[in-house]
Amino acid sequence: MQEIHPPSIPRADAVFFASLGQETRFIIVRHGQSEGNARSIVQGRLDLPLDATGRTQAAALAPWIQALEPDLILSSHLVRAHETATILGGGNPPRVLDSLAELEVGPFQGLSFGEARSLHPAAYAGFLRESWDGVPGAEHSTSLYLRALQAWAAMRDAALGGARVIVAVSHGGFIQWLIKSTMGVDSWLPLFPMSNCGASEYLATPRPEGLPPLVQWKRIDYLAPGLESGTPPIF
Repeated sequence: MQEIHPPSIPRADAVFFASLGQETRFIIVRHGQSEGNARSIVQGRLDLPLDATGRTQAAALAPWIQALEPDLILSSHLVRAHETATILGGGNPPRVLDSLAELEVGPFQGLSFGEARSLHPAAYAGFLRESWDGVPGAEHSTSLYLRALQAWAAMRDAALGGARVIVAVSHGGFIQWLIKSTMGVDSWLPLFPMSNCGASEYLATPRPEGLPPLVQWKRIDYLAPGLESGTPPIF
């Protein structure tokens, strides 16, 4: 029988984290509800702040985050993520990691999907066929995958520097790629649910005798008590 070998694609898997010397928890958090979320518009790099609901959501998640005793809190430079991370850190500002930013969404930025369909029908048809890869000016999946690996490399470096619990606050679209890049999935499908202030945990545990570390998603889109309200999750 002919052997079938899967295609070789870089991924943030056991080999990627083989250099870790201690168990490390990576907590990936989507920002709280923003003014753009409340208006049901496509934000991309549009820099809108949290609204009152988003600040309440971040405050509801904060005790769970703080109980983990994070060594490092990172966030994208966009204000909705930065403000969320500051609340999660008890008022201490996070370290900004530019690679955690949301994807560029081209001509859809600032529009509802209904407006995008009306104003940019050809691009919207491309979106239905290929997700953001079909929208001119939007960040391509190839770039998103590579940027996710860059973000993981930065988090791995922090772990090598001694951080055992790392929190990274990012965005619903880009978190898809943080998850996909651990599995070698380089297309938009399948999708994962992403709620405002939903937390996903990736655990890397070293093993003895030269075995690769055990890496596993312990939870996806976890909602702490009090986070049941707000805009519906994307995807």
